[in-house]
Amino acid sequence: MFVLTVDQRSSRRNADLVPELLADLAGKPMLRAFERTAGDEVQGVTDNPATAVDVALDLVRRGNWRVGIGVGPVETPLPPVTRAGRGPAFEAARAAVTRAKNSPTGLAVEGVNSPAVADAEAALNLLAELLGRRTEQGHAAVAQMRAGRNQSEAAANLGITKQAMSQRLAAAGWHVENPGRTLAARLLSEADTE
Repeated sequence: MFVLTVDQRSSRRNADLVPELLADLAGKPMLRAFERTAGDEVQGVTDNPATAVDVALDLVRRGNWRVGIGVGPVETPLPPVTRAGRGPAFEAARAAVTRAKNSPTGLAVEGVNSPAVADAEAALNLLAELLGRRTEQGHAAVAQMRAGRNQSEAAANLGITKQAMSQRLAAAGWHVENPGRTLAARLLSEADTE
């Protein structure tokens, strides 16, 4: 299982962004939906490593959040609400979000299988660095591709030439992002085994 604990950056100095975040995360395919667990913190549970990767990278890209991913078993059956969950993955998520506060990307992974956890965290942090360096134009181009469009359709939607689209995708690192996400999900899956 993968428990994501998400903490708002500088919450004492900024407005409470949790309600908006919960609305954005409501459609994510989670076993237990994200909900506020304490103050400026939310937590959700998934058994899908690709979902954990997608959610974590989306939140890190937004810049207002620190993300801790706890990997491992949880007590079953899962309670109806996330904040009532227990088990090693929940404990690991707490440790991870605490450690994420000192991470340059704001992301950390914790779990029992230390070598696999370290590999998963490294892959996720490389992706987070890639996303953090991407321009808004690059993000817009990649969003078109992630929506399932081909380059011609994406270029038309953005009002640019196909050549400009190709250049934006290259500069954005689009061709390494998808394999990187697949790798990170595989490593998270491996970390979920003892």
